Amino acid sequence: GDHPEEDWDRDLLLDPAWEKQQRKTFTAWCNSHLRKAGTQIENIEEDFRNGLKLMLLLEVISEIVDGNVKMTLGMIWTIILRFAIQDISVEETSAKEGLLLWCQRKTAPYRNVNVQNFHISWKDGLALCALIHRHRPDLIDYSKLRKDDPIGNLNTAFEVAEKYLDIPKMLDAEDIVNTPKPDEKAIMTYVSCFYHAFAGAEQAETAANRICKVLAVNQENEKLMEEYEKLASELLEWIRRTIPWLENRVAEQTMRAMQQKLEDFRDYRRVHKPPRVQEKCQLEINFNTLQTKLRLSNRPAFMPSEGKMVSDIANAWKGLEQVEKGYEEWLLTEIRRLERLDHLAEKFKQKCAMHEAWTAGKEDLLSQKDYESASLMEIRALMRKHEAFESDLAAHQDRVEQIAAIAQELNELDYHDAATVNTRCQGICDQWDNLGTLTQKRRDSLERVEKLWETIDQLYLEFAKRAAPFNNWMDGAMEDLQDMFIVHSIEEIQSLITAHDQFKATLPEADKERMATLGIHNEILKIAQTYGIKLSGINPYTNLSLQDISTKWDTVSQHFVPLRDQMLQEEVARQQANERLRRQFAAQANIIGPWIQTKMEEISHVSVDIAGSLEEQMNSLKQYEQNIINYKSNIDKLEGDHQLIQESLIFDNKHTNYTMEHIRVGWEQLLTTIARTINEVENQILTRDAKGISQEQLNEFRASFNHFDRIPCAVPLQKRNGMMDPDDFRACLISMGYDLGEVEFARIMTLVDPNNTGVVTFQAFIDFMTRETAETDTAEQVMASFKILASDKNYITVEELRRELPPEQAEYCITRMTRYAGPDSPPGALDYISFSSALYGESDL
Repeated sequence: GDHPEEDWDRDLLLDPAWEKQQRKTFTAWCNSHLRKAGTQIENIEEDFRNGLKLMLLLEVISEIVDGNVKMTLGMIWTIILRFAIQDISVEETSAKEGLLLWCQRKTAPYRNVNVQNFHISWKDGLALCALIHRHRPDLIDYSKLRKDDPIGNLNTAFEVAEKYLDIPKMLDAEDIVNTPKPDEKAIMTYVSCFYHAFAGAEQAETAANRICKVLAVNQENEKLMEEYEKLASELLEWIRRTIPWLENRVAEQTMRAMQQKLEDFRDYRRVHKPPRVQEKCQLEINFNTLQTKLRLSNRPAFMPSEGKMVSDIANAWKGLEQVEKGYEEWLLTEIRRLERLDHLAEKFKQKCAMHEAWTAGKEDLLSQKDYESASLMEIRALMRKHEAFESDLAAHQDRVEQIAAIAQELNELDYHDAATVNTRCQGICDQWDNLGTLTQKRRDSLERVEKLWETIDQLYLEFAKRAAPFNNWMDGAMEDLQDMFIVHSIEEIQSLITAHDQFKATLPEADKERMATLGIHNEILKIAQTYGIKLSGINPYTNLSLQDISTKWDTVSQHFVPLRDQMLQEEVARQQANERLRRQFAAQANIIGPWIQTKMEEISHVSVDIAGSLEEQMNSLKQYEQNIINYKSNIDKLEGDHQLIQESLIFDNKHTNYTMEHIRVGWEQLLTTIARTINEVENQILTRDAKGISQEQLNEFRASFNHFDRIPCAVPLQKRNGMMDPDDFRACLISMGYDLGEVEFARIMTLVDPNNTGVVTFQAFIDFMTRETAETDTAEQVMASFKILASDKNYITVEELRRELPPEQAEYCITRMTRYAGPDSPPGALDYISFSSALYGESDL
């Protein structure tokens, strides 16, 4: 450096390796100068001791040192530094720094070369080879050099330098490579030789560089001036454009736009302004540097164009920062305001939407007149519903007030769409006022209609209370008037007519009741018509309508009452006709009935009369029979009258005790009795003649039978039945001297009542009595008679029967006799034996 003595002091404790390098290098350096005096040294500390060679050296380098090796070396280094290195000047650097810069400049284009110092940067030899090749490319083929061959590279450089550049070999390649850090002074001494060797070639370059340097300074100054002007103009123009943008404090209407403003401002602060700050700073630096360079190069100071002084720029910048101050705060305030506005606007819209959704259709609902056609119960239900709506409406008052308050705040905060907000708010407020008006109006209407309906309801109730009993009365009246009466006498129909007349007497009072219900109905209609109430036509207290009452009243008074009158009069006429029929029937029945009874008694008297003979009884009975037959026309006429009575449905007749059935039964009994009595007399005659019974015996039988004939006759006109029951028959037999046990009486009953009818007739009584007292034919007697007719054969032929018997009796036998089945019988033989047995009940005919 500039103080070699300091370097020397530092090097008192010299590294042995460095000492060796310095000794060799410095010896070579001394010899390079002593050569000019025609001599050299071999040992640097010994050969200079006598001073002769040193004097020669000093003649060359002008200096003297003592024989101390370190001092000598230091002196030599000082000499080297002063005469070989100190005068090196590269651009504005000199000595060591100048030499280093020169080396860096010369080796810059070469790969694997990076000269940063005078020790390790030279170990691989490439830097030395690069210095030689830079000035004498013909001496070294640099492209063939390898970084991994430092000794070869060093030796190539040493040999070429010594041979072609007259630079002695001052260093040893192995020492440099094997030393971690080669000696800096040795390297500098050797490298300085290259500088001086090539200095002559660089004189022209140095002169050109000096000119270029002067021109470059001038050009650089002019460039700096132009850049300053340009930069100042651009900066001022930017400030001029930016200030109005920052001065514009007109708020955007939307949050998005304001956030974009804030983003733009932040871009301005982060992106656009920092380069301008740097430009302003650089402008000031460049201005100061330019003025300094101008002053140092003895040039006049730079005077910028008008308005572009540093002070002008500073003032403009100050104005920019003043405008900028508060802009971000204003933006944030505005954003907060817009955020508040957006929140309020959204809240306003939400509450408006909720309110409008709630009010939708409410005006129509409040305006409808559904109560005009509603019943009282429906009116009351509508009133309860309306009261609930009023409560709901009151509950929504707070929301309307909130909507108005939000709208007011939006106006106060200068909301951009305040007009729309105000319009919507006003619409809601107007609608709210209208809802209140309509609500009160509907309440008034409901209350008014409810009162009217209460009046109507009371009238409905009164109508129902009157109509129901009146309707029931009419139903009863209709039922009574339509009652299907059945009468059998004039008295009964007269009683019905009296009752009907009494009913008709109640009709005026009933009509008053009808008129009262009509009056109630008309009052209801009048109220409904006066106050515009639409009646449903249904009375909640009754299903009866005025039309029902009126129709039924008309039916009762105009239809059923006259009809009843007519029916009663017709029944009077019918009963009068029936009475005539009764009298007519009774007049005949009262004659015929006794006549039949008389005849029955007379016939009965004849049949039981024991005074006359059976022939006399028969004659008397025949006369009765003829009289009865002749009387038949009276019966037929009475049947005709009875048919008329039946057709007229007459079932009683107080004018007679005889009914047609009595007459018929009596008549039939009369006919039966006369026929039976005649038959009984005929049978008695046959029995008498067949059994030889005397008239006295027969009369005795009749007397006994009549005495015990106690069974009452079912016919009113006949006193006796002509029959005895078993007990009377038994008593009769006992009275006649029979000693009867149960078994014997049972046998007798099988004879007199073979069909087990439970009665004994007079004929059966006579048969039994004559069987007990007279001889009769038997089956054996009949068989013996047939055997005589058959010529003693067991069979008889058809020819024999027809020859011996009358035709009727012969044919009777032929048709009833069975075929004889004996072995000796010819064809057509008949069995008279089984026939005879059958005649007496011993077998079936």
